[in-house]
Amino acid sequence: MGKAKRYQYDYEQYEDGKGPKTMVEDILSDPEFGQVTDLTIGSWGDACGDSCQDILDGITDNKDRFAHVEKLFVGDMDYEECEVSWIMQGNYGRLWKALPGLKELTIKGSTDLILGDVEHENLESLTIICGGLGTSVFEELKRAKLPSLKKLVLYIGIENYGFDGTKDTVKAFLEESDFPNLVHLGIEDSEIQDDLAQVALESKYMSRIHTLDLANGTLTDKGGALLLEKLPQFPNIQVLDVHYHYMSDGMVKKLNQLPIQVDASEPNEAEEYHGEIWMNAMLTE
Repeated sequence: MGKAKRYQYDYEQYEDGKGPKTMVEDILSDPEFGQVTDLTIGSWGDACGDSCQDILDGITDNKDRFAHVEKLFVGDMDYEECEVSWIMQGNYGRLWKALPGLKELTIKGSTDLILGDVEHENLESLTIICGGLGTSVFEELKRAKLPSLKKLVLYIGIENYGFDGTKDTVKAFLEESDFPNLVHLGIEDSEIQDDLAQVALESKYMSRIHTLDLANGTLTDKGGALLLEKLPQFPNIQVLDVHYHYMSDGMVKKLNQLPIQVDASEPNEAEEYHGEIWMNAMLTE
């Protein structure tokens, strides 16, 4: 059975010369790495100033030695190490062919993120965690060839931190993408979560998936009412995840009465400031 292991540098290591250029060398020199199938890469020293491109290039340049990796998480760090919107990502274009055995990929951060030509026969799970997902990434995913993909989770985020689209951007992506084996759809972390709930409910994937994930956004009773109205039309839905939301207790009670598994935890209350109502997605900066 494979091991799970996380590699990272702290500030002192960075000050001593460690960084993206040394990360892959240090991973490969680890005597345990041959048994690591679940590889997590945390901070590479100054993730707010240095791109992870050297790490991605190092993996692809040593693809035979990384061939056993089945799960990869690039950018696993908290805000004390680097705010999510400041994490300098890279170009994943070469990675798809380099790791044909990869089953799960998680990317945190969207600054300078390029997916390239996304084509992978065996990838089953793709998650992008960020404060704002750019339209260029949606375009790349729209063309993606991922026949084995079962789980897709996208943090939409907000305009100030990288989301430069609208609900129509997400709608077009869901209409034009083709993931024939998708069973878990996550459209999360948006300040237009009610609109995206409607977009998701109208998408072709609703008749295929068993998990609808609309968590971590500004879902209100408007979106909750849509879910109550539309979900009974899809008996395939087994799980609804709307944790972190702005719905009323009454709406939460109604959703919890649906004959499916519902997570409507972490309620929030909107704030009023100078006559305006403010609600925040869970992860932005």
